[in-house]
Formats: sequence, C-alpha cells, structure tokens
Amino acid sequence: MKRSLKTVADALDLPLTTVERWIRQGRIPIQRDGSEAVFSPAALERWAGAHHLSLSLGGGHADDDAPETLGSLVSAMQRGKVCCGIAGADAAAVLHAVVACVDFLPEEVRKELYEKLMERERLASTGIGNGIAIPHPREPLSRPPESPVITTCFTKNPVQYGAIDDRPVSILFLLISPTVKHHLHLLSRLSYCIRDGAFVDFLQTQPDAGTLHSRVAEFEKRLDDL
Repeated sequence: MKRSLKTVADALDLPLTTVERWIRQGRIPIQRDGSEAVFSPAALERWAGAHHLSLSLGGGHADDDAPETLGSLVSAMQRGKVCCGIAGADAAAVLHAVVACVDFLPEEVRKELYEKLMERERLASTGIGNGIAIPHPREPLSRPPESPVITTCFTKNPVQYGAIDDRPVSILFLLISPTVKHHLHLLSRLSYCIRDGAFVDFLQTQPDAGTLHSRVAEFEKRLDDL
C-alpha cells in the first residue's frame, strides 16, 4: 500500500518527524518513496500493536504531529533533577536511590515506580551500553505526571547492571512519561544524543544541570534541522 507520509503519521498518531526518522533508522516497517510511504498494512498493524500504538489508516486523527506537541527532550530533563553521587552496590540498590530523587511524586507512586522499574529490569536490562542505562516502566504509572520527566543520575561508583555490552553503568536517565507516545518520542531523541561518542564522553564528566541542558538543546536543534 502507498499513502502519504503525513497520512501514515496521522494514522499512528505520531509526529511526522518521528516517522521519518524511524524510517531512516530502519525501526519501522515502511519504505519511503519521496513524500509517500510504501508498506504492508498487516505488517504495520503488527508493528503498531507490538509497540502499543494505535493504527487507523482511515484517518480521523487531529493534526497534532508537531514535535512541540509532545515536548522537547531538554524540557523533560529540566522538569527532572540532575543527581550526583548515587550510591548502590547493584542495579536494585541504585534504582532505589534514583527513585528517591523523584520527590515530586507521592510516596505510594514512587513505590509503584520502583516496582515497575524492577519488573522491567527482570525482563531485560535497560543498560544500553557505554556506561548508560535508561530505566523506565513498561507502561505509564497509575498516577503519572502530566508531562514527561527525565531525571539524570550519576552514580558514585560504576555498578554492574547487566548492560548489553557488560560494561558497568554510571549514568542513568530515568524516563517517566504520561503516555507510550510521549515515551517513544523522547526515547528516540535521547537515543540520537547518546549515539554520539563525544556526547557520551561529555556525560562522563558529570556536568551540572545548566551545562547538560545546554548541550542537549544543541543536539535537539541539530536533530530538528535534519
């Protein structure tokens, strides 16, 4: 089937820029033909279901595909904290200390968050390599924040985390989103940053909040200009 990229983005209720980026990255079963998308409806439906996304090729979605609708990465980081000296001898202890930094959530919601984070880690480590982990719940919290929040944490000492490259983790980005769509949007933008070796080296210096946010804003501008 061939449809305009805009129509497919609307059908998935995703920003057009996200769909275009995922096509370039090979993360979505769509081929691009100019301004049009070529795909198998059945394959796209299976992919959407696996990623907890709705698909309605009949249209009817609101025109809300601008990236600012879902918010910027740096805004999500600014809503969270930058915490240094996170202690813990293993992933469970580190995550417990990380959750303690999320003091804008009520205690009972923080308890739920910790349980969901540990449930996610038991399925597969969120350590993505290069000393970085992106812990997150598999699904939104029962009482999520109104807007996405990313809490950036630097550990006191590197900790074994079961990461994909077996390297110990010293940098964690705790991602809390109100919807799956927000989560995927921000995860994609964060992944763009941490694929850059120079940015990873920069993170190893444990920058303060202002310096970190300025660097992330530079990456987002570069991404939006693609």
